[in-house]
Amino acid sequence: MKTFSWKYTQFSQFNQSDTLLLVSGVHFGTPHSTSGEIAVFSLQAGFNLKCRVLNKPYDIFGTWFSDRHLLSGDLHWLAHLVSTSILWLNKASQESESEHVPIMDQLYKFYNCNASSIRAVMVANCLAPSPPESKEASSEAGCSSGKNPANSERGNPPSHRDINSPSSSGIPSSLLMELDSTFNSSRCDVLCSTLEGAFLNWRRLGDGMDYACPIQYNAEYRQVEIQAKKEHASGSISDDSDYDENPCLPPDASVDTEECESETDDLSVHTEKYLIFTTGSKTYTPHQIGFKRIKSVNFPQKIDPGPSLRERLAERTRKRERKTEFYEEVADRFDKVDHLIDLHGHIIGMGLSPDHRYLYVNSRPWPRGYVIKNPLDPPPIAQEIDIHVIDLVTLKEVGTMLRAHKAYTPNNECFFIFLDVCNEYVASGAEDKHGYLWDRHYGICLAKFPHVDVVNSVAFNPCDPEMLVTTSDDYSVKVWRSRNRVKQLGLNENNFPRGLEVRQKSRCRL
Repeated sequence: MKTFSWKYTQFSQFNQSDTLLLVSGVHFGTPHSTSGEIAVFSLQAGFNLKCRVLNKPYDIFGTWFSDRHLLSGDLHWLAHLVSTSILWLNKASQESESEHVPIMDQLYKFYNCNASSIRAVMVANCLAPSPPESKEASSEAGCSSGKNPANSERGNPPSHRDINSPSSSGIPSSLLMELDSTFNSSRCDVLCSTLEGAFLNWRRLGDGMDYACPIQYNAEYRQVEIQAKKEHASGSISDDSDYDENPCLPPDASVDTEECESETDDLSVHTEKYLIFTTGSKTYTPHQIGFKRIKSVNFPQKIDPGPSLRERLAERTRKRERKTEFYEEVADRFDKVDHLIDLHGHIIGMGLSPDHRYLYVNSRPWPRGYVIKNPLDPPPIAQEIDIHVIDLVTLKEVGTMLRAHKAYTPNNECFFIFLDVCNEYVASGAEDKHGYLWDRHYGICLAKFPHVDVVNSVAFNPCDPEMLVTTSDDYSVKVWRSRNRVKQLGLNENNFPRGLEVRQKSRCRL
């Protein structure tokens, strides 16, 4: 991708029908450049390049919205520490018969303050029932005024390292979080009832095999598991693949993408979705997860010529009269976030379960009682990475694992550590030169997979959960298979390197 002035690639994703591949990367430029780009390739007819889309900041990554439409982002600064994030809906194939036919359309426009912005966008099928409309929910989603600005801001660190230290004017003197000091030690003395207090309850890690507790799920998660098993036993849940097949493409058909695109627009039949992203309101690092319910999307058939020059000049004058640093004065110009979950730490990765019911999140927590006096000077982050499990129906946390694995980098150099989830397992990379595998039901760590540098991404084979791929900064991609699968394939397991089995000593009180 150096032909297109890319510095490196950082994210890739197949579309639902496995006919297109989305790849996002970082542009060459100054050391603090935030510019990135998305490229879409066809997996048929010679791996042809279908389109290139600007993506800023680069750690928005981009994602598929439907089988033939993708999301990208853009960032515009409005004032000191204040910006707007715009999400664009793009056609994957941007060939057009007329200059009047649009290939991209604005989906959302969000307000950011305290140097934050939207990052790491993903789209999930919405399984929750439609909530009743209420003014209270609407006002809660936006940036609130005065003492608590920017309830719905978004942020991330590496791509905002170019911001100079702000002047003291206009910045809150301190933002002190109210803490809940009660801890839940009924099952394990390391698990605490507040995310913010987790920092102080850790014991020192030993040789890397010393885990405090497995992923602790609450009663709600277990109840959903029991209900799913009952429905499966009664035959109400199909035993087919986790992913719906593309209605345009039969499973084994080699139909070209253009033929499928001649069918009815896939946006017209899509179900409600959740837009999920990381964000921040107290500092530029991403410490919150934002949710926006997408009910319907209509892609325009013709480009709107827009207002006349006279109307544009009048609108520009009106905008300049309003102070963008005060959200209340410009709230009508921006979309509101439906729901926010604050993890009180630096979020470094997210992964969806195959059924889109649960969101697994990697985060590095802040110390208890942290104080943020400067949005560009976030609290120190822990060396250990926590895993949080969020139910996307109730939008509540239903599971937590403290000290899941190690990390070493500071805020401004923090690695993205991607997760992946299948029906049986959860996997994640780590900065301690290993990939990790957990049993999703029991929550226990099963194995770690060695590399010689940071493991920043993992992925299960969607058709075979007994096959895992890990990628590392050691320039290697390793494919791991279970011993059972190796035997089924007739391979000699002694000819291959093995992962390290983790046997955990119980520390929980009985």
